[in-house]
Formats: sequence, C-alpha cells, structure tokens
Amino acid sequence: MSIIPCISWVRRGKSKTKPEKLQIDKDDLKRIIDETQERLEEQEEAEEEAEENESTVTAAAELSQQVPEKVEPSTETEIAADIARQVKQGKKRNKKGQGDEFESRYNMDDYDEDNDDFSNPFKGIGSLAVFASNAEDPLVDVKDEGDSDEEDFIIKDTDNLILVGRADSDYCSMEVHVYNSEQDHFYCHHDFLLSTFPLVLEWMDYDLRDGSTGNFVAIGTMDPTIDIWDLDLIDSLEPLATLGQKPSKKKKKKLDIPSHTDAVLDLSWNPLARHILASASADHTVGLWDLTEGKLALSIKQHTEKVQCVRWHPAEEHMLLSGSFDKTVKMYDCRSPETSNKTWNLGGEIEKLLWNKFSPLNYFASTDTGHVYYMDSRQDKPVYCIAAHTESVTGLCLSSENSRMLVTTSSEGSMKVWDIDNNKPSCVYSHHLKMGQLLCLENCPDAPYVFAMGAEKKFKVWDLRDIKDVFKHFCGSEADYVPDPRAEEEEDPEAAMEIQEMMVNMDTETTQQPPAANGAEGKTKKKKKKKKKKFPNV
Repeated sequence: MSIIPCISWVRRGKSKTKPEKLQIDKDDLKRIIDETQERLEEQEEAEEEAEENESTVTAAAELSQQVPEKVEPSTETEIAADIARQVKQGKKRNKKGQGDEFESRYNMDDYDEDNDDFSNPFKGIGSLAVFASNAEDPLVDVKDEGDSDEEDFIIKDTDNLILVGRADSDYCSMEVHVYNSEQDHFYCHHDFLLSTFPLVLEWMDYDLRDGSTGNFVAIGTMDPTIDIWDLDLIDSLEPLATLGQKPSKKKKKKLDIPSHTDAVLDLSWNPLARHILASASADHTVGLWDLTEGKLALSIKQHTEKVQCVRWHPAEEHMLLSGSFDKTVKMYDCRSPETSNKTWNLGGEIEKLLWNKFSPLNYFASTDTGHVYYMDSRQDKPVYCIAAHTESVTGLCLSSENSRMLVTTSSEGSMKVWDIDNNKPSCVYSHHLKMGQLLCLENCPDAPYVFAMGAEKKFKVWDLRDIKDVFKHFCGSEADYVPDPRAEEEEDPEAAMEIQEMMVNMDTETTQQPPAANGAEGKTKKKKKKKKKKFPNV
C-alpha cells in the first residue's frame, strides 16, 4: 500500500532540458556503503538491546517467583546476584546452542568456499554497469533503438514537474513526474530513494555550493534533518547536502551543531531572500537556515506544542507565519522575532497556512476541526470563518491566477471548490474522491485550474475546468463547456446520476464564529490522462 504525504510543483523552464546522469566513482561508492552499513549496525544493536532488556526482565520475573516471601537483607542481595548470573548464563547457552545447531544443520563452515570474493567492497552494487547511456555500453546495440526514450528524457520549456513523496510498505521515495497541460502528457521521469518517511517537499532554486540558481528540493522527514536534492542529477544515491545533524544511538553524545531534535513537519523557502529556508519541527521550534553556510542561523521558540506549518510573506522578506498544535498562529518580524510578533488563538490545531498573494495583508488558516479562517494581519478577529469540512482541512490552495477560487481537501476524503469573492465565500463544487484520507494539495503555478492531490492510496492531477459547475462558474457559460470525450470511458453510473443533484451555490455566513457546514456533495467525471512510456532508471 502506498501513501502520498506530500506533493510539490516545479515551474516551467526551471529544469534542465537534459538532466545529467550521475556516474559514481569507487571512493564515493565505498563511502556510501560504509555509511549505510554503519546505520544498519546501529539499528541492529538497538533492536538487540531492546530484546535483551525484555528477556532479562522476563527471566528475572520468573525466577523471582521462587524467592521466599520473608528473607534477610543479606539473603535478598545474594538471590538478586544469583538471578543475574542465571539469566546471563542462560543467554550464553541459548546463543551457543542455537549457533552450533544451525552450523551443523546447514554446514556453514564450508558454505563460503567458492570462487566469489566478497572482500572487495565494490563487488555487488559496485560491479553493476553504470554507463551514462546505452551508447557507452559495449554490450548494447543501439542501432535499432528508437528515439522514444530520448524524447521522453528531454524536459521541454512547456513541461511542469510534479514532485511526489511516496511511502510504500518496504521503502520510501520521491518521484519526479513530467506534466504538460498543453499536450496532455503525464509520466514518471525518474525517482530518488529516501532513507525515511517524507513529510514535506519544498522546491527552491538556490545552489548551496555557490549561490547560483538551479533546480533543487528540500525534504523534511521523520528525522530531525533536512535533505537537499539536485533534481537535475539522475540516479543520485544520497542528497546534495543535509542540514542539521541526526543524533547517533551508537555514540550517545550531544549534537555538535545546532539542529532540530525531532521531525521536520514543514518547510518554506524565501524567494525574496534566496539563502533563507524556514522549518517547522515537532520539537516546538521554528528554524531559520542560512543556506550559504548550511547552518541553523536562528531557532524561534514561541510555541508550546509541535509547529505544524510555516509560510513566508509573499512581499515582505522578513515576515513569517507559523501555526502550531497549541491552536495559535504567530507572525514574526524575523529581524527580532522574540519581541516583534503577534498571536492569534483559533479554535483548533493549525493544519495549513496560506498567504493571500492577491491581498498580502490577509492569510488563510485551516484547523483540525474542519474550519478555514480568513484573517487580516492588522486585526485580532477573523474576517470570516468557513465550516468547510467535518474533519481536518489538510489541503488549502488558491488558484495561481483566479483570485476568487479557493480549493480545500480534508482527511474525510472530500475536495471542495469555493468562490471567496467580496469576502462572501460560497461552495461551488463538492466531491468525495474515494482515495482514502486526502493528505496534501498543490496548485500548478503555470496552470491556474490544475491541482495535484495526494492521499492514502494514490495521487491525482485534476484540471478542474473538466467539471461543468466549476467551468460555468469561473470560466464561462454552460454553452462554452466542452466535455472531455475520454471521460466517458471511465464513467461511473452512480456519478452520472449524482452529478445532476444539488450542485448549487450555497452562501456561507460571514461570521467570526464557525458557521454550520455548507456545500453539497456531488460526483464528477474522471478524466483519463494520456500516459507516455515511463523512462527507465539507468
């Protein structure tokens, strides 16, 4: 089972036309193998230690039942020592007995007597072919190969990239998909294996090596570190850089450098001050990272619970919003965050924050109670509040060009489209996607009606103009609407009936208190995307 916890878009023209393919030398490969082996050993030692502690407690409990109820103090000490000796001897007998039986049964003494030499660390993965292209591989005949793979490998100026964090049962990864709204192309270009569960993806164009522009993504995970990956470098086995430090279970010492101490829940790159990256962490702090030095420049400790989200102001490079499980939103002037800040208390744990780029003094905040608050940064009370969903609002997006259009998703599995014109929000469309809990939502920066949604089971890219009610409300009259003929192939009979029902606008009261939930449920036709051949990883 796959889970899509995070999604991010890359603007057109930000990626290289032909991404580079990594060629690993032996020194780098040996270092990666050694580091991986060290991490595995630490994990195994932690598991063995936990098992030994559990078995020691169990054995001690069993032996202690044989101790007389009334004994002299000196006798208690002797019995305790005797119990410890018996437990230790029992472990040694078990390990020795099991080992002897295993070796004799499978003849392990002669098992490795063959011609394979595993003493060389570059055997195994290091012996695989790592040619940059099939043309360099002497065993591959490229004369009869077509140009379809080469065409798919090229990223055009009209292509957007969709970065998809994925967690499967046995591995985690980040996939880089190509999406072209004009030619209707959508396919996976390449992917990266991740060491742990991804929680947030944040695109940025700052190269940590020299400060130049580029195509990078910062990834926050269950670890207290932030990994920076180069999206134009294919087949990378490790990130370009890692911000912060992960505590070592083996060394058991304090961190050498300033860092988060718990999972990184959200990231926000500052496009006005390109060398600054903000992070929200489960350790109750907001971190400001100086990318020129790759270090934590400032740790803001204003929240009393986990910090769930952070967002830089679209026009003021020093202004930052943060939302927390302590049910508060805080706004800082990062030049003096301890003294220049403001707090709003809302009615639930903060899930998402979003500045209104069309009205920079205002922002949206969603909560785990299903409400969306529209706030004025100069006022203490909400401009209005929408009872948008019955559960957590996990996705909150404005259209990149249409200032009236707001889209929300919820852990209940529903997606809603709102018209927020004149601060009088009304529900235009509501639909349950049947994808399990919806976990993330992002709008394409170059296609204002295209949204990507991640969920428990899969992710979906949807042009909302394919929905008749959305098209009629935001784009034109019903007479101008042209249904997608491919949608008929996947038409759900129940959806065809329900799409005609109760799809009317319902005004939401403008209030400072959470109003009753509004909006009608409905179904829509599914658009079948044209998929090109997936580019194989080399």
